[in-house]
Amino acid sequence: MAAARKPANFVHLRVKSAYSLLEGAIRPGELAELARDNAMPAVAVTDANNLFGVFEISETLAKRGVQPIVGCLLSVDLDETPKAAGMASRQKPAQLPLLVQNEQGYRNLSKILSQAYLGAEPGDWPHVKTAQLAAHAEGLICLTGGPGGPLNALIVNGQPEAADELLRRLATIFPGRLYVELQRHGLPEERAAEDGLIARAYDMDLPLVATNDAHFGSAAMYEAHDALLCIADGTYVSQQDRRKLTREHRFKSAEEMAVQFADLPEAIENTVQIAKRCAFRPKKRNPILPQFVPESGLSQAEELRAQAEAGLTRRLAEHGTFAEEKVYRDRLEYELGVINGMDFPGYFLIVSDFMKWTRAHGIPVGVRGSGATSLVAWSLDITNLDPIRFGLLFERFLNPERISMPDFDIDFCQERRDEVVRYVQHKYGEDRVAHIIALGSLQARAAVRDVGRVLQMPLGLVDRIAKLIPNPPGKSVSLKDAMETEPRLEQMAESEPIARQLFSIVDKIEGLYRHASTHPAGVVIGDRPLDEIVPLYRDPRSEMPVTQFDYEDAEKSGLVKFDFLGLKTLTVIAKAEELLKQRGIVLHTQSIDFNDPRTFEMLARGDSVGVFQLEGAGMRDLLRKMKPDHINDLVALVALYRPGPMDSIPKYISVKNGKEKPEYLDPTLEPILKETYGVMTYQEDVMNIARELAGYSLGEADLLRRAMGKKIASEMAMHEEKFVKGAQERGVQKGIAQQIFEQAAKFAGYGFNKGHAAAYAQVAYQTAYLKANYPVEFLAASMTLDIGNTDRLNIFKQEAQRLGVRVLAPDINRSQSYFACDAEQNVIFYALAAVKGVGKQAMEHVVAMREEAAFKSISDFARRVDPKLVNKRAFESLARAGAFDALSSNRRQLVESSDAILSDAARTARERETGQVSLFGEAAASSEELRLLPVDDWLSHERLSEEFSAIGFYLSGHPLDNYRTSLTRLQALTYGQILEDRRASFVASVAGTLIRKSERRGRNDQNYAFVSFSDPTGMFEVMFFPEVLTASRPLLEAGKSILLKLNAGWEGDELKLRAISASDLDKAAADAGEGMKIFLEDTRSLGPIAAQLRQPGKGMITLVVPGSEGREVEIKLPQRLQVNVALRNAIKSMPGVAAVETI
Repeated sequence: MAAARKPANFVHLRVKSAYSLLEGAIRPGELAELARDNAMPAVAVTDANNLFGVFEISETLAKRGVQPIVGCLLSVDLDETPKAAGMASRQKPAQLPLLVQNEQGYRNLSKILSQAYLGAEPGDWPHVKTAQLAAHAEGLICLTGGPGGPLNALIVNGQPEAADELLRRLATIFPGRLYVELQRHGLPEERAAEDGLIARAYDMDLPLVATNDAHFGSAAMYEAHDALLCIADGTYVSQQDRRKLTREHRFKSAEEMAVQFADLPEAIENTVQIAKRCAFRPKKRNPILPQFVPESGLSQAEELRAQAEAGLTRRLAEHGTFAEEKVYRDRLEYELGVINGMDFPGYFLIVSDFMKWTRAHGIPVGVRGSGATSLVAWSLDITNLDPIRFGLLFERFLNPERISMPDFDIDFCQERRDEVVRYVQHKYGEDRVAHIIALGSLQARAAVRDVGRVLQMPLGLVDRIAKLIPNPPGKSVSLKDAMETEPRLEQMAESEPIARQLFSIVDKIEGLYRHASTHPAGVVIGDRPLDEIVPLYRDPRSEMPVTQFDYEDAEKSGLVKFDFLGLKTLTVIAKAEELLKQRGIVLHTQSIDFNDPRTFEMLARGDSVGVFQLEGAGMRDLLRKMKPDHINDLVALVALYRPGPMDSIPKYISVKNGKEKPEYLDPTLEPILKETYGVMTYQEDVMNIARELAGYSLGEADLLRRAMGKKIASEMAMHEEKFVKGAQERGVQKGIAQQIFEQAAKFAGYGFNKGHAAAYAQVAYQTAYLKANYPVEFLAASMTLDIGNTDRLNIFKQEAQRLGVRVLAPDINRSQSYFACDAEQNVIFYALAAVKGVGKQAMEHVVAMREEAAFKSISDFARRVDPKLVNKRAFESLARAGAFDALSSNRRQLVESSDAILSDAARTARERETGQVSLFGEAAASSEELRLLPVDDWLSHERLSEEFSAIGFYLSGHPLDNYRTSLTRLQALTYGQILEDRRASFVASVAGTLIRKSERRGRNDQNYAFVSFSDPTGMFEVMFFPEVLTASRPLLEAGKSILLKLNAGWEGDELKLRAISASDLDKAAADAGEGMKIFLEDTRSLGPIAAQLRQPGKGMITLVVPGSEGREVEIKLPQRLQVNVALRNAIKSMPGVAAVETI
């Protein structure tokens, strides 16, 4: 057996890890391997101003037998730091490495790190002052900082007295714990400072220490790390005047360091001495709950019981019972026993307190997940679901046989979530409440774009490479995975040297952390100031402090997390209720019961666009087949509509609709699965089966569910034996018992939590109820919450049209900044702020001006609004969208006169500000109308195109409206009709107006394209393969209307459309024999009309002229002619033509 390797006599004290945000590139696992391979007994990580990775790094090192040394580089603003001319507090402060000796040192480091962020002015660098450093120096070892430290800077800048004074002050702050740091990377500033450092160390009897500022593992990583620094600094690799490191900034071996500091062996030896002095790493703590002190004077357990019992009595009186009252009381007693036995009454009281406050202030709120299974939570107003009614198992939330923290996932109205957080801050103290950090990493596609930029590669090439890397939502695809599935990436690497270089760099840096932000939901509450438990961070986009630890590590520190998620759907509900109040209807959607026939009738028709969780095309199809008539159907649908369980949906529907009989392997299963027609649907089904068939307690059954879900083989084998034995003892045959266990094990791997499904089904029902009973307000609220998403707005507009609700164009005198409505008139007023390029603040200003008095004219509008808010772009967008039609219907005239209109607005604004008026007074000035350019309005198709540019879809009409008769002749379907056809594959003809085209290069170097079209029922995307694209390219221009022959097919819930052919719709309509009827006011236009009617074709032309005594005379022209939209529009615009109809 080989002898154990002797520990190295050098320890790295200055490593920058992957947690340093684009500074270092050494991952925790790599660091552990480097330390072990070099026989280093310990290693210190000193990321700048953060301890983001302290748990993962220290645990990874400890598991590999390497002693972790906790530390960081702390920015300190010292008076002696030289300041460049013109630079004040914004100069980046010098940094001191601090290493933790013990628990006191860790607490102090957390404290001063928090002060560095929370005490800095907005926009300033995080830093602390010398006094703060001195106050929290106990338990910390300090190094002088090397080239980036304050001491070196003073020596290099020729300030010896200041350097002496600084060193004495640091020695006073850190008695016996200050080391003079030497680095040798070959940099001139290191050589310039070294003699002065050594001399001062000897003069003041301070120990020397040798460090290497390790940013990457090996020299092979140098090029990739150099690109990483360029990404961080926004520079290019080719730039000379930028931050650069050397190949020496790697993780060097002890032997290399010993050779480099052969003249100062004590500096090497002192690294080991420092390691011996540092014997602390953070370890997992028990939960530290914030203190909830009941005002009643009762203990927490007594207060919980009192509130729960009173709350249950009130709930049963309000909602009735779905079992004998004794069942409720016994369940409450059992849950209270578990909660108090696990010492969690305080947690429930805290959540109940802010949930009651939330509901009392009219803020919509809901609870997802297993928390919905608790009767105590329902009694305390935490949840709104009766768990007895829905058959929810408490052990799925808190299992006395598996001790873990309770965890309520809470959804708040997203516009009012912050009100709840502020209440919690006020209740427990601002220094005891914080958000949780979220660290974002360099994903492959983004890394390709970043690296391509710093290498100054052609943008087209970078874009092509990036688009070949899949980017599925919620899933990360690495470059390596992408190259294995996309051969064109490998081809690029072989043919393009610069692409090969890019791939090499991306492969090394992807996955490194690039930025810190705030988790959208996570909030922690402490029993003491949080900086005594964890270091804090300041996210510039968040008013509240943020923990430097993510979800998992915050829990390891003992903090209890609460999920405060903003859910848009709850805001839609709140907005709809607000709109209902405007017509005197007070509705509390969260308190409605689940028995509205109109709601279930609507869902049975599949009319669920806008309904939470139920609006996908596949889900709508299932609703039509299932015909839900009970809330339990919605709960089951939410649980089953996902990969795996989805296979059971046809069986559920067939049994529910009486086409099949339910099947039970054993009669004991019937009471458990009867509600879901014999189909195993929820994780709780597995638990109930284990209890009823095999004699498990519910606590044991939850452990079985977890083992099955995680597929832990050893536990599964043990449970299978226990399950089969228990089932046999209860009269179940062994073979049947094994079969049931295998089915349950398979299902548990993808089964859904019933509490979660029930909570989501409740919100789904609430939104469905609003849509079924108050569709105008519901759609207006939904559109307001998607005000910036034109695709969604178009979907809602189509749905409104289907329901007979008119969506009127924006109107400067009627529209609000949001989507307002008039349910009695069945009308939604398009939101001013939804027009592109205008901005919410500007439109709120316009509405405020209008509420003083309606705008009488364009001149009146211009002289009353603030031109700083309503600028040229905003005014022209409003004009194109038709917002001024009631004041001036010539949209083109307004757009082309915008400079004059806004110049007048600016002049009037200046006069208001200076208090000046015209010679004839304000009234005279305001009555004078502006002179607009004398231009004709756009033709109807041009007008629609301009409107599209301002709104993002066709609102007041559609270019295809002119082809309605022809499309019927051509037997073309609408996109809406194609969506309703759920056949796996079929061929159809559809017309569309082209919106945009995106061409891409295929594997065989031929182009294909994704082309977006619009028709009156929606927008859709069609794929053009190379042959069809080549043949169709002359037609594929934005704004052109095209007749498409498509191959349509469903892939899961997504409709795929592929072009077979494309043709000019005008020509197709003419070939189909489209004709027109021209209504004349008089004979003025006969000559011009005759001049236009020259092209032979298949269309019949009829002239309708006024006759005597109010009669009309129809004259059919004998010759058949070619008729198209351009011809109709030209004739329609002629003087003396009253109207033109398609026939």
